[in-house]
Amino acid sequence: MKTDIETIQRLVLEAAETARKETASEPEPEKSRKAKWPLTCTVGPGLEGAIACESKVGYVNGAKGWLVYRGYNIFELCAYSSFEEVSFLLLHGKMPKAVELDLFKRKLFNYARINKVIMQLMGFPIDQMSVMGALRLGANLMRSQYRNLDKANARPAPFDAISADEDSIAMETLPSGSERATFEFRSSVRRAAAKPKRGFDKASGLEDSCHLIAGISCIAAAVSRIHNGLLPLEPRPDLSFAGNLIYLITGRQPTPVQERVMDIALILHADHGMNASTFATMVVASTLADIYFSVGAGIAALSGPLHGGANEEVLRSLREIGSVEKVKPWIERKLAEKGKVSGFGHRVYKAYDPRARILGPLAGLLIKEKPELKPLYAVAQKLEETVLNTFGKEKKIFPNVDFYSGLIYSFLGFDDELFTPMFAASRVAGWTARVLEYMENNRIFRPRGLYIGEFNKRYVPLKLRA
Repeated sequence: MKTDIETIQRLVLEAAETARKETASEPEPEKSRKAKWPLTCTVGPGLEGAIACESKVGYVNGAKGWLVYRGYNIFELCAYSSFEEVSFLLLHGKMPKAVELDLFKRKLFNYARINKVIMQLMGFPIDQMSVMGALRLGANLMRSQYRNLDKANARPAPFDAISADEDSIAMETLPSGSERATFEFRSSVRRAAAKPKRGFDKASGLEDSCHLIAGISCIAAAVSRIHNGLLPLEPRPDLSFAGNLIYLITGRQPTPVQERVMDIALILHADHGMNASTFATMVVASTLADIYFSVGAGIAALSGPLHGGANEEVLRSLREIGSVEKVKPWIERKLAEKGKVSGFGHRVYKAYDPRARILGPLAGLLIKEKPELKPLYAVAQKLEETVLNTFGKEKKIFPNVDFYSGLIYSFLGFDDELFTPMFAASRVAGWTARVLEYMENNRIFRPRGLYIGEFNKRYVPLKLRA
C-alpha cells in the first residue's frame, strides 16, 4: 500500500516538472506588493478584470499555469499535504505544527457529527430536491442550530464597520481610494451610546468556518444516501476527512489509493481566485451578514451551470461518444454544429490547468482498481489528444479541472449529482478563508452600473395611453 501512495506522490511531482518545463519561457510574475488605491485597471462586462480587494489567500497565474495557496504551489501541497492541513493553512495563514494539526483534525471530526441538522433536514422533501438545493438549506439549518442568528438581538451592529452602503454619494463621483468610506459614523458621542458590537468576530468566525467545512460535506453525503433510499451514516474516527467523505457517501471503507486521490481532489478545489461563488460569498459577508448566509450565497452561485456542473457534462459526453473509434467523428460533428466541448479551455488559464494535470494521471491510477471503467478513461485520453491536435496548442485550449474531476468521482463510486456538491465541500475552505481575511478591513462591495437609458420622459396618464 505504501508503494501505491508513493506512486501518487511521484505522479504529482512528475506533473509539476512537466508544468515547469512547458511554461519556462513565460515571464515570472512581479513580486507581490500592497496596492495603492485607487487602482487603474481595464474592466470588462461582468466586472472582468476588476480588482476588488487585496488577498494573501490564493493566487492564479494563467500564463504560467500556477495555482498558489498562501505562497505554496499546488503541486507541493498535493504531493505532501492533506486537505485538513490545507484548510488550516487557508484559514490561519500558516502551516500548522503537529499538535495544532491534530487538534484541528479532531475539531473537524467532532463538528462533522451533525445529527440534529440531518434530522431537521430529513423533515423537508429532500428526496425531491437537488443535492445543491438541499446543501444550501442544510447550511441555513446549521446556522440556526449553532448560532441562533435569527433572534432579534443577534443582528450585527454596523457601528464599527468601515463601510455602509454609500448611496449618499452621487454615483457619478469617481472613487477616491480613501481608506475609510465617506458615509460612516464619526461621532465619538454616537459611538459611546451605541450598543456593544455583535455579529462577526475572528474567533467565532474561525469556529463557524470549521463547522461549515465539516458540515457541508456531511450534508452532501447524507442527501446522496437519502436519494438512493439509504440512511445517513456517522463519520468514523479512524478515517481522514477525505476517507470519511467516501465512506459517508458509499458506505464502504476506501482503499488507501482512493482515500489519497480524494484528498488531492479536495485540495485542488479548495480555492481558485475571485471566481463567481467566492465573490458571491464575499459580497454577502461584506454587508455584515453572518458567514452561514455568506456560504449559502456561494453554494447558490456554484449551483448555476456556468460555474458548477461542467464535469457532469464531460461525463455525459464521454458516455455519448462510447468508444475510442467514435471520438474523431464526434469532434467533427461538434465543430460543424459550432457546439461546445465541455472540459476544455479556461477563462484564466492559457497554459495547461495544473489541477487537470494532476487529476489526469490519478484517474489512470484508479482504473487499476476498477478495470471495467478503463474504456471510459481511454475515451477521455483520446478526446484530449484529438482536441489538442485539432485546435493546436497555439490556441492554448487545454483540459481544465472539470475534464478529469468527474471521472475521478465516478471511479470513486459517486453519482453524477454529487460532482458539484463535492466542489462545494472543498471550496467552503477557500470561501471562509477569504471572508475571514476580508472582514479584517471590510468595505461593502458597491460597483456601478452604466446607465444607457433615456432621460426627461413625460408621464402619460393611463387612460391616454394607446
